Amino acid sequence: MTQVDTSLHSIPDGQTVLSVRHWDDRLFSFRVTRPSSLRFRSGEFVMLGLPGNNGKPILRAYSIASPFWDEELEFYSIKVQDGPLTSRLQRITPGDTVIVKTKPTGTLVLDALLPGRRVWMISTGTGVAPFASLLREPETYEKFDKVILTQTCRHKSELAYGEDLARSLPDDPLVGDEATRKFVRYATTTREPSERMGRITTLIETGELFGDLSVSGFDPTVDRMMICGSMGLNLDMKKILDDHGFSEGANSKPGEYVVERAFVD
Repeated sequence: MTQVDTSLHSIPDGQTVLSVRHWDDRLFSFRVTRPSSLRFRSGEFVMLGLPGNNGKPILRAYSIASPFWDEELEFYSIKVQDGPLTSRLQRITPGDTVIVKTKPTGTLVLDALLPGRRVWMISTGTGVAPFASLLREPETYEKFDKVILTQTCRHKSELAYGEDLARSLPDDPLVGDEATRKFVRYATTTREPSERMGRITTLIETGELFGDLSVSGFDPTVDRMMICGSMGLNLDMKKILDDHGFSEGANSKPGEYVVERAFVD
């Protein structure tokens, strides 16, 4: 248990930790109070952190995993034992304080996509976090007939957060009925044997992904893509989509796909 100086509760942008859940020895999620001034779009990220030893805060970009309407904020994080932030953040407990800046930003928002019929949310590891927000966003199901989440991790335990999210969607008070009809989850591992194995980019290139889901291949007139994962995944997916005639979108100019480039240590 980490002992936190009670003076932290008076620091600017300080928010109280409400709950913490450790999914395995590498991943954890936590919920904190929401700043009264924070307004954000589902899929955006904020700067989050802890005070540093020199008095300056240690901040990193974290996608908000809760939807815009939630009264609390949820975050999903890796654990890096020698990471400047996560080596300490992984030890927080309810009642502790973290810094949450109130200037959200990001490209993984529905406004950055052109209208389409099917949206794919392609993720690796903790890249599923912004999609946890978007999958509980009513507008997602209003805009698309099919919502497909893919998550690729090395081990099965790393898929637990996404599995729990998918299990909870049918009971969601705002999107439950629509999610039951429109949502599909496709999870794979790359090291530990599981029901589906393989890097998502490989499964796209071989066509196995489309066969498993009984859908046609990527089509820029139909599909909209949202990508959040490792730099390797982002670059490989960009090439795949560019080769298929997709254009990258942004808040200022919507397109057929968007990529998030914010990372944590």
